[in-house]
Amino acid sequence: MKRDYVRYCFLQQIMEGHSMSQMTVSSGSAASYKKITTRHYGRIWLRVVVWLYALLVAVSVVSSGFSMAAGGGDAAAKLFSFASNPVMGLITGTLATAMVQSSSTVTSVIVGLVAGGLPIEMAIPMIMGANIGTTITNTLVSLGHIGNCQEFKRAFAASTVHDFFNYIAVIIFLPLEIYTGFISDLASSTAHFFMGESNVSMSHMNIVETLTEPSVEIIKGFAQLLPNHTLGGVAMILSGICLIFSSVVRLGKLLKKVMVGRAKKLMDKAICSGPLSGIASGMVMTVMVQSSSTTTSLMVPMVGNGLFTVRQMYPFTLGANIGTTITALMAATAITGSAALSALTIALVHTYFNVLAVIVIYGLKFLREIPLIASGKLAELASKNRIYAFVYLAFAFFILPGICVVLVK
Repeated sequence: MKRDYVRYCFLQQIMEGHSMSQMTVSSGSAASYKKITTRHYGRIWLRVVVWLYALLVAVSVVSSGFSMAAGGGDAAAKLFSFASNPVMGLITGTLATAMVQSSSTVTSVIVGLVAGGLPIEMAIPMIMGANIGTTITNTLVSLGHIGNCQEFKRAFAASTVHDFFNYIAVIIFLPLEIYTGFISDLASSTAHFFMGESNVSMSHMNIVETLTEPSVEIIKGFAQLLPNHTLGGVAMILSGICLIFSSVVRLGKLLKKVMVGRAKKLMDKAICSGPLSGIASGMVMTVMVQSSSTTTSLMVPMVGNGLFTVRQMYPFTLGANIGTTITALMAATAITGSAALSALTIALVHTYFNVLAVIVIYGLKFLREIPLIASGKLAELASKNRIYAFVYLAFAFFILPGICVVLVK
C-alpha cells in the first residue's frame, strides 16, 4: 500500500513537471508571438506614415501645379482686380483659391494687398471666398474612393459637409458685415489693442511645407522641362491627382489594420468624446501643420473606410476652419510700419469670421443639421451616378465663379 502511494506521488511529480514544461514553452511561444505581432504592427504603422507623407506631397504637388499653370500668387492678385463689389470679391476669392489650390497663399496675398492699400471692406469678401475655395482639396481626395460605392458615398459626404458649412457661413455673415461692419469693427478694435511697437515675423513657420518641399521641388523640376509653364502645371496636377488616388487607396487598407485597440481608442477620445473635443482636435492639428486642407483631407479616407462617421468628423472640420486662420495671422506679423495695423485687422477678420460661424451655425441645432443633410443628399446622388461629383466639382469651384468674373469684365 505504501509502495503504491509512493509510486502515485512520483507519477504526480512527473506530470506536474511536464505541465510546467508545457507552460514554459507556451509562455515562450506567447512572448515570441507578441514580439512578432508588435514588429508586424510597427511595420504597418511605418507604411501608414509613408503613405501619409505621399498624400501630403500629392496635395502640395496639385497646389503647385495649379499655381504654376495659373501664375501663382500674381494670378490671384490680378484676379482680385476684378473685385469691384463685395459679391465679386467673394467670387474672386473662391476662384483664386480653387486655382492656386491653397487658401494659405490666397489669404497671405490678401493680407499683402491690404497692406498695400486695398480697402478692408473689399478684402473681407475675398477672405470669405477663400474659405469656400479651399475645400476643393477634400473633394479631390474623396475621388480616391470612387471605385467603391459605399466608401465613395461616405467620403464624398465627409468632403462636402465642409463646403455646405462655408456656404451657410457666407450667406449669414457677408450681408451682416456689409450692412453693419461688426466683424471689421471688432477686428480693428482687437488689432489696436494688441498692436505693439515691435514686429516679430513668423511667416516662414510652416511644418508641412518644410517636410514636403524637397519632394515637390523634384517633381516640379521635371515639370519645368516641358515647353511652357501651363503644360508643366497641368502635368503636376495630373501627377498629384494620380498620387492622391494611390495614397488614399493604400491608406484605406492600412488604416483598417492599425485603427484597432489603443490607436482607435485614442482617436475616438480626441474626435468622438464630444463636439468641443472634436473642434479642439481639428484646431490644434491645423495650427500645427498650418493647412486645413491637409488635416481634413487626412480625415476623409478614415470616414470613407468607415472608421468614423460624417457626424463625428463634422466638429473636427469646424476646428480646422478656425485653426487655418493662423496662416493669415502669421503673414500679418511680417508686415511692418504703418500698414501693419491694417494687415493685422484683416487677419483678425478671418479669425473672427470662422469662430463666429462655428458658434452660430453649430450652436443652433436647426442650422447645425443643414450641412450634414445637404452633403448626405449630394453624396447619395453622386454615389448613384459618379458624373454628378465631377459636375459639382467643376461648377461650384470653377464654372460659376469664372462666368461671373467674365461677365463683370
